[in-house]
Amino acid sequence: MIVFRYLSREVLLSMLAVSSVLLVIIMSGRFVRYLSKAAAGELDPSVLFAIMGYRLPGFLELILPLGLFLGFLLGYGRLYLESEMTVLEACGMSQKRLVAYSMGPALLVAVVVGVLSVFVSPYGASETNKIFDEQESRSELESLVPGRFQKNQNSARVTYTDSVNENGELGLVFMADRNQSTKRLQITLAESGSMLTDTERDQRFLVLEDGFRYEGVPGKADYTELGFKRYGSEVERKNQEIRYDKVEALPTSVLWDSDEPKHRAQLNWRLSLPVLAIVVTLLAVPLSRVNPRQGRFARLVPSIIIYLLYLTILSNMTSKVSDDEAAPIAIWMVHFVFALFALNMIVFGRFWSRVFNQIPMPTLRMPWSKKTS
Repeated sequence: MIVFRYLSREVLLSMLAVSSVLLVIIMSGRFVRYLSKAAAGELDPSVLFAIMGYRLPGFLELILPLGLFLGFLLGYGRLYLESEMTVLEACGMSQKRLVAYSMGPALLVAVVVGVLSVFVSPYGASETNKIFDEQESRSELESLVPGRFQKNQNSARVTYTDSVNENGELGLVFMADRNQSTKRLQITLAESGSMLTDTERDQRFLVLEDGFRYEGVPGKADYTELGFKRYGSEVERKNQEIRYDKVEALPTSVLWDSDEPKHRAQLNWRLSLPVLAIVVTLLAVPLSRVNPRQGRFARLVPSIIIYLLYLTILSNMTSKVSDDEAAPIAIWMVHFVFALFALNMIVFGRFWSRVFNQIPMPTLRMPWSKKTS
């Protein structure tokens, strides 16, 4: 039990360190992407942290298996490098017992990943989609950024305001639009503006005060000028229909009762992520065995390539199931093949280690290094 706790602590600490670094890198990149959308007025800055919070389970369900895999490689690699694993083997620690001890942290991570992929991540994806859909359904004026000219996605209208206060009241307002039927340019300039809502009819109006409206064709002198004390126009939302039926956001219970290929692929993908954590543990135990002369990171790059190959094949097979080009059993065949590969390395590990050590490794000699006589 003492050895089990010691090995589990080494693996879990390494896994937490690696997973934290990967999570910070991925979330930072995604946050910068959302921040650029907020700066362009496509997202309300107040929803950025809510989006990142709801996306967190989706990040963790993929990061934790990789963190566990690297945790075994780094944790056990250190034990081999400092000859602690050699001492354990001399005391009766066999490869099979080492695998059995490794299943402890693997099962813990598999349960966490299973809960995230089956229950928590779909809920987070659903809430994230709701936020994005609500942001897309906002009116043009609700997404205005002070000091920036913004173009309406559904028309050629360009809008500018120099300030927006907490009550939604606008400062200086400039609006330029072109009438599609007459091709006449319409320019509106007002000192201030505000939103008026008719709750009974569910309509919204933009009310501009103390301004002028110009209309005409560029290059011609037949412009008309209209001064107004108060001018109002109805504001339409970009999208009145909000949909939450994306397959990643559907509850697992809905996917279970569905026969659609996309739903079956998503269901098997969610169920296969905990299995991924178990299989990568079987792969990591023999791959973490290094010669102290080779260094701690001797097999790190080949091991990562094997993991990426595993995940890529699994993802491609899921896509084929989603396109109805393969049966869901194909996803589980990928796990079965890599599990057989891992068991082969565990049972015949010493044989493959001898083969690996006999491969001639090229040595690099620097031009300034002294030649030995």
